Amino acid sequence: MQNYAFSLSFLLIFSAFSQNNLERVVLNFEKDPVNKNATISFLAINLQNDEIIADINANKSLTAASTTKLFPTATAIEVLGSNKKTITRIYYSGEINSKGELNGDIWIRGGGDVSLGSKYFSKETQELQFLNDWADSLLQKGIKKINGSVIADASEFGYNGTPKGWHESDIGNYYGAFAGGLNFYDNTIKLILKTNTPGTKAQLIEIFPKVPSLSISNTVLAAQVQGDEASIFGAPFSLNRKITGKLPANRERFIVKGSMPDPENLLVQEMVKTLELRGLLVSGGSKTVRLNHLSKPNYEKDLKLLFQQNSKTIKEIAFWTNFKSVNLFAEGLVNLLGFYSNGDGSTSSGLKIIDDFWKNKINTSNLILNDGSGLSRLNAISAQHFCELLKYMSTSKNYDDFKSTFPVAGKNGTISTLCKGGSGEGRVFAKSGTLNNTKSYAGYIDSKSEKKIAFAIIVNDFSCSSGEIKNKIETILNVLSEY
Repeated sequence: MQNYAFSLSFLLIFSAFSQNNLERVVLNFEKDPVNKNATISFLAINLQNDEIIADINANKSLTAASTTKLFPTATAIEVLGSNKKTITRIYYSGEINSKGELNGDIWIRGGGDVSLGSKYFSKETQELQFLNDWADSLLQKGIKKINGSVIADASEFGYNGTPKGWHESDIGNYYGAFAGGLNFYDNTIKLILKTNTPGTKAQLIEIFPKVPSLSISNTVLAAQVQGDEASIFGAPFSLNRKITGKLPANRERFIVKGSMPDPENLLVQEMVKTLELRGLLVSGGSKTVRLNHLSKPNYEKDLKLLFQQNSKTIKEIAFWTNFKSVNLFAEGLVNLLGFYSNGDGSTSSGLKIIDDFWKNKINTSNLILNDGSGLSRLNAISAQHFCELLKYMSTSKNYDDFKSTFPVAGKNGTISTLCKGGSGEGRVFAKSGTLNNTKSYAGYIDSKSEKKIAFAIIVNDFSCSSGEIKNKIETILNVLSEY
């Protein structure tokens, strides 16, 4: 009994010390000069007894950057299921004669697959292998010539481009690629530039995949910089792009990644190119529903299904969405929620499904979502919203699948350097978020005392660098990991 009493006394003292230490660290963070003009929303709760461990303006809704991705990933796993796959279907109209000539058209019906030809699911340089696989399928069906066109149809997901609140400085770059009914190669184009001595203009030598009629204004300069300091500007569906900024001097090939102007159109152009390289001529070339103002056919009644391409699972897509913070995948999950719920794969449709799902499960007061990725500056989410979502998911049958999408502090993903060497290393499972003057983290902590903690912290308008505010947040997470 004496040993038990001693242990209990020690635990009480340790618990009090941990609480006092946490209060001190949180107060110091709140009063830190870099946060003098900042707005903070922070909450940590004990999932085992609903105890509020720490709280700073928990109900304050702020711009949360990429932690926003927790909403589409959690909702997609819950509503669609971890093993759900979407489908890209290839049909034909008309008839195939005895010579193997299709007197009709090939239709590619988009199903919102963001994993098609993605670098996250393909070996390097093999991302476009699916086009050869499609060509093989047509040849195996006995089609040797198409006396018509190959038509791409992404219309069931709309043509609205980027979600509301995305900044023009983002949408031309690879991380600002929009999701639609047909996506491939991460909706990215690669601009390969050559640089010479500092101060000289960089030379644009190649674009891959090649976008016909794409016009690029290039003012990039070679400079004594270490990495990519170039930016690409250009609107969705526009064939005009501008690239500015600086790149390291004296490089033979430097890749700058931009968003694909029109994935629906480029996909069908690449398909026709692949078919013709395989000897399968297409007399009518490529067309799209949007550009050629075509009406969507009655696929089940008027066309015949040739084959289909299955996507990766929702769980696999959600993993990369959170682990590497892939904006395109987050937006694609939003679209799929709308598409499978009501046949409308637009952003607005998907966001309504997210709202409908959570409004009876958490307090959604002052929760505003304009996208799934967090690029929108018009989003407003509080630490309370995140913690209530995290708490709900901790009781879901899908909890393990959801938690498996989180990077681990000090170990991997987007938080591989967070808490490195500290108490939080290996104990913090979190989604991070970063925009100009915004830093956020939300997730779970398995503390040293075996407490299960949900937390979220969002800081807007701090007056230091992103790296400095990260280090200050780290202090809180390390103490929570010891709590």
